[in-house]
Amino acid sequence: MNTTPTTKALVLVGRGRYQDRWHDDAATGHRVAGELAAAGLEPEVRGTAPAALDDATGLALLVVVAGTGRADPDWDGGDERWAPFHARLAALVAEDGVPLLALHQAANTFTDAPGWAGLIGGRWVPGLSMHPPIGPAVFRPVPGEDHPVVAGLDPVEAFDERYCLLQPEPGTRVLLTTEHEGVEHPVVWQAPGPGRVLYDGLGHGTRSYDSPSRRELLRREVSWLRGGTP
Repeated sequence: MNTTPTTKALVLVGRGRYQDRWHDDAATGHRVAGELAAAGLEPEVRGTAPAALDDATGLALLVVVAGTGRADPDWDGGDERWAPFHARLAALVAEDGVPLLALHQAANTFTDAPGWAGLIGGRWVPGLSMHPPIGPAVFRPVPGEDHPVVAGLDPVEAFDERYCLLQPEPGTRVLLTTEHEGVEHPVVWQAPGPGRVLYDGLGHGTRSYDSPSRRELLRREVSWLRGGTP
């Protein structure tokens, strides 16, 4: 019997109805895949498609880099065609125990899947959530928080967007915040479960990952999601 831990990772990038015009999901997904490879994983990048998860087995990690884009039933089918995809994704996490990392605009993706916000522990609310102009940004661990992802972590600095007024679900454990107009806004959190799930609001584009402190945060997230201690 083979008991070797799996190192397969799947980076799911938005296309069609899940690729918004503000983000280069493919470029960012491939950059994230490079960071996963550096962490010892074997990543594969796939675009969202109804059958994209049909053969997704033996995963050590699932990463979602997707948003909200072109919903065109004549092109990629209506919501009913995508229902098995969303059911499969939820089952991978809740039943198979695959760790999930949802990045940046993933708070505003899969809006046709009612359970997605609960799975990742929160969401972007159109008309409420916002961000100031992209630029040099600082993201700080919550004071006194001893979660392995942030314990001993210095503030993260990156050229990025600062998502504000996201709406975490009850029971979410906020790990990092960012300040805007004197208010601290949650940007990284652990979802209530089931399973190991993190939402990380950083990562607007590849430039975010040029930052060593941002890459360190990602490394810690991946380590914790896989059951380790950073």
